[in-house]
Amino acid sequence: MVKGLYTAYTGMLNDQYRLDVISNNLANATTMGYKKEGCTTKSFDEMYGIKIKDMTVGHMNERIGLMSLGAKIGETYRDWGQGSMINTEAVFDFALAGDGFFSISFTNKLGETSTLYTRDGSFQMNAEGYLVTKDGDYVLGDGGPIQLPTNFSELSVLPTGDIYADGQYIDHFALVDFEDYNYLEKYGENLFRAVDGATQTDSAAAINQGYLEASNINVVSEMVNMITIARQFESGQRVMNTIDDMLGRMVTISEL
Repeated sequence: MVKGLYTAYTGMLNDQYRLDVISNNLANATTMGYKKEGCTTKSFDEMYGIKIKDMTVGHMNERIGLMSLGAKIGETYRDWGQGSMINTEAVFDFALAGDGFFSISFTNKLGETSTLYTRDGSFQMNAEGYLVTKDGDYVLGDGGPIQLPTNFSELSVLPTGDIYADGQYIDHFALVDFEDYNYLEKYGENLFRAVDGATQTDSAAAINQGYLEASNINVVSEMVNMITIARQFESGQRVMNTIDDMLGRMVTISEL
């Protein structure tokens, strides 16, 4: 019976984690380039139940078979599917069609600079003419941070990533891709970091100027999943309350 309490408890912990993941997805439903997260569930390793101090089998603790110890989170994964294209007609908005990432020169609060990656192409130009993210981090081209003339009249970017200002070639977006996205981890601020073992490849993505890639979140589907998991959580609560009530009755009877 106590095992039932533990099993219900682990199930509720699992449901709580899944609710947190879905809540984060919904919170980022309007975040450009955001990729949906999910998680899997697996059971704890089975183990033998054991009779202890059972005089009918002598003084041996007898194994009585395998039992499950409840559920736990297996792994968290990310859906890298393409988001829909939103036409903004903004000069510094870019959307990637296909696999790949923009390269960003990111500087943290300690002043340490590293290259991170994003699908969010909502950029802007700073006072020095550098193309930057909304947080002020430099967007990288083949020649380093992309710097534009501050007095250009027309900026055009080809699907191949070549950048032209008033017809003059400026730079080329440093787009990259990876053989295995399992070696990318979420950094925050809609950025990803390559971890040890990541292998870069050339990106075949096409750049669409004047567009942004929306998140690949299906709000209706996420809401349905949230309701389903919430009901599962409530079922776990009812199981725990029922077992707790039964244990209370047993204690009361034993005291009579």
